[in-house]
Amino acid sequence: MVTSEQNIDCSIVVPLFNEAAVVDELYSRLDKTMSSLSIKYEFVFVDDGSNDQTLKKLKDILKKDTKVVIVQLRRNFGQTAALAAGFDVAQGKIIISMDGDLQHLPEEIPLFLEKINEGYDIVSGWRKNRVDNMIMRKIPSKAANWLALKISGIKIHDFGTTFKAYRQQVIESLNLYGELHRFIPALLSKSGFTIAEIPITNIQRPKGKSNYGISRTFRVVFDLITLRFLLEYVTRPLHFFGKAALLCFVAAFLLSSYILYDRFVYNVPIMVAHGPMAGLAALLFLVGFIFISTGLLGEMISRVYFESTNKKIYSVHKIHRN
Repeated sequence: MVTSEQNIDCSIVVPLFNEAAVVDELYSRLDKTMSSLSIKYEFVFVDDGSNDQTLKKLKDILKKDTKVVIVQLRRNFGQTAALAAGFDVAQGKIIISMDGDLQHLPEEIPLFLEKINEGYDIVSGWRKNRVDNMIMRKIPSKAANWLALKISGIKIHDFGTTFKAYRQQVIESLNLYGELHRFIPALLSKSGFTIAEIPITNIQRPKGKSNYGISRTFRVVFDLITLRFLLEYVTRPLHFFGKAALLCFVAAFLLSSYILYDRFVYNVPIMVAHGPMAGLAALLFLVGFIFISTGLLGEMISRVYFESTNKKIYSVHKIHRN
């Protein structure tokens, strides 16, 4: 995160990808909302490799507003990377992230600030009454939220929304990878930060085309697996792989015991009567050793990871300021 003497109270971070149809209205509503508050603020718009007129419109806005910062990425890196880039540039004591398609209402930003001012470190939006497609969005979202709750123990209803508010120190302790932006509260759950949730309005996007598809559902599943590993085993990967190894060793031991019992008690030829089973037992022993070896390698890699420099998951072409 950039350090500054500007003493900015709040940064609004908005990742944008081909949102030219709504940029002007988004800025107008954001500016109207924030100007009604007695705080110092900035808008950090992250252009995530848009190939329409999004960047041009942002530059036009920049010319007339010194509170606007544009982070121009070299290509489309995805929402997590775009948010990470915006967070690194943001200078506010409170940082609010939101989507740029106007499904998140700028007029609800004061609700997040009120909750933060109550003493919470993170305030997450809750799309209590969703208007999304039942099959493509609602059901997968409910399943993902339920799993995230069970994995993290954080009792919030909606992990997936980008509309969240954070204290600056929360963002400073956060490293984002893959597409884990939707699970930030879960990622931070072990750090002792206090988390609150507020209902937000959920509407159909008024203009433009959604950038989400069914493939996003599969990515969420993989993210949940990653989340489980990061929360429980990132500092002790051998424990994760060791459990799998133990299951393999136990299964191999039981199969071998049965085969040897038949061989020495009933004199049953192993390869004739139990050839495939003996092969399976040997394979399970081998897989168990592979899991153990993978766990040990993971232990060494995790040590390197935690001692290495912080490599960014995005590449900035240019930061535009007045």
